[in-house]
Amino acid sequence: MGFFCYIVECADGTFYTGWSTDPNRRLHEHNKGRGARYTRSRRPVKLVYLEDCSSRSIAMRREKAIKRLSRIKKQSLIQTFHISNYLKEDEND
Repeated sequence: MGFFCYIVECADGTFYTGWSTDPNRRLHEHNKGRGARYTRSRRPVKLVYLEDCSSRSIAMRREKAIKRLSRIKKQSLIQTFHISNYLKEDEND
């Protein structure tokens, strides 16, 4: 089982940081209003950053560290993220 720290960008341009074992499921929960209270009134949200972590405790610590970053530092972190690194490869390749 994987553990991930993620950042979503809300419809109002703000960022929300969290952790999950299944980022796709969590993204859908946020967009259906069943995610965090913060994102419920700021839908839709889109995934802008995802980081693979080796354990739940590391993912939670990373979430806390990212939440302490300034907006500018979060934007810089987001610029380093490439979604293609996390997409599942097609089985036919």
